[in-house]
Amino acid sequence: MKAIILSAGQGRRLLPLTAETPKCLIPFAGRPLVEWQVRALAEAGVTDIVVVTGFEAGKVEAALDAIRLPGVTVRATHNPFFELADNLASCWIARHEMKGPFLILNGDTLIEPEIARRVLADPATAPITVTIDRKAEYDTDDMKVRTEGDRLLAIGKTLPNDLVTGESIGFLRFTEEGCRAFVSEIERLMRSEEGLKRWYLSAIDGIARYHSNVGVRSIEGLEWSELDFPADLDRGVAMTEGWVKRGL
Repeated sequence: MKAIILSAGQGRRLLPLTAETPKCLIPFAGRPLVEWQVRALAEAGVTDIVVVTGFEAGKVEAALDAIRLPGVTVRATHNPFFELADNLASCWIARHEMKGPFLILNGDTLIEPEIARRVLADPATAPITVTIDRKAEYDTDDMKVRTEGDRLLAIGKTLPNDLVTGESIGFLRFTEEGCRAFVSEIERLMRSEEGLKRWYLSAIDGIARYHSNVGVRSIEGLEWSELDFPADLDRGVAMTEGWVKRGL
């Protein structure tokens, strides 16, 4: 199984911490974020991991070179448009890697290994599966979802609260069929005037609304965190320190 980690961004909301250090290299309990991600994926059986780089790409590549896991290949592909575009462009840059079943993980999503294990253990009943969590309230920065049973109806930050049934954690699974649909929608959106400013999940929203079945997989009760603001970093440190104590 292949996984693509979208790590091109600088993480400007964490300045000055990220002035010279990309968000994916922020340390948590002695390991950079991207290493925690690689190890979580590898423990679930992923053997080919591609990291999309952008800001301070050389530093990220050096960190990836230092990760040594038996049977796991970790490599980078570069997004030269990272300062001008959102993460749809990172997916467009990496579309040549999307030729069969694969996973996408946001570069700022910290997940415990059990999340990846459960997602991969499930039978692939939908071409695309969006991993979600649920909570009592959602804020304007959450990537909210509207679902019906195990089917995704819509995804986006501006969904009306009365329609929201969960939030995407930034971890998706694609079958070969889902891969073809996703690449096609990426290419369509990147030909539009606003393509450079779109999130890749807008492609998932379009597929869910107008084309084919997109499923959801809840990971309620498992530990993860999106790392956008200083308070998120404190939560990430506490979480990873707990993982170290558990031997993860």
